[in-house]
Amino acid sequence: MSHAHEPAGPVTADDVRHAVRLAVATLRGAAEADWDARAGSLEWSCWETVEHLADDLFSYAAQFAPETPPLDDHVPFAWVRRKPDGPANVIFAERRLGPAGLLSVLEASGALLVAMVRTAPPDVRAFHVFGVADPEGFAAMGVVEILVHTHDVAEGLGLAWEPPADLCARVLTRLFPDAPAGTAPWPALLWSTGRAALPGRPRLTTWRWHGAPRPVGTP
Repeated sequence: MSHAHEPAGPVTADDVRHAVRLAVATLRGAAEADWDARAGSLEWSCWETVEHLADDLFSYAAQFAPETPPLDDHVPFAWVRRKPDGPANVIFAERRLGPAGLLSVLEASGALLVAMVRTAPPDVRAFHVFGVADPEGFAAMGVVEILVHTHDVAEGLGLAWEPPADLCARVLTRLFPDAPAGTAPWPALLWSTGRAALPGRPRLTTWRWHGAPRPVGTP
């Protein structure tokens, strides 16, 4: 598989930290916007989508935190929905503190994933519905969640959002072996996650990533 500007090397804790910082800096530009607006093509509001993103990052960090991480299910937190069609989360933000508080929750959850990726032994494995993964896999999954959900929220809030090509390329290489070759990384990632069409490639209605660790010797 070949992507424009594709770099060598794994997805790292620094990539997660960088993605979180970029997302928060962008979303802070809409403090006065309607955060109950629909987030892009999702059924959730912008507020709910950021809560879901924070919950993803928290749960990814927690998934390989136990001494013996689970290989057949999630760590059994009690996920709940605050409304029938909302996301099922462990993490929620205090609404009275507004977007600033919500983004603080996002930063905190992101920092937990950064810390776990940085400190977990590389041979640890933990369950994810898209395949048992290693810390790098969870880092890559976290970055994808950040990039595409920030895209969703930015659409709902009327913000511009285009993450760095090298960051997109690293997660494409790690998680999406069938991503289109010869396409710029950000459009390729949007296509791979069912958010955009490409010339000759209709928008996907179902999609998944592949979180299994790279074979030994893969760059």
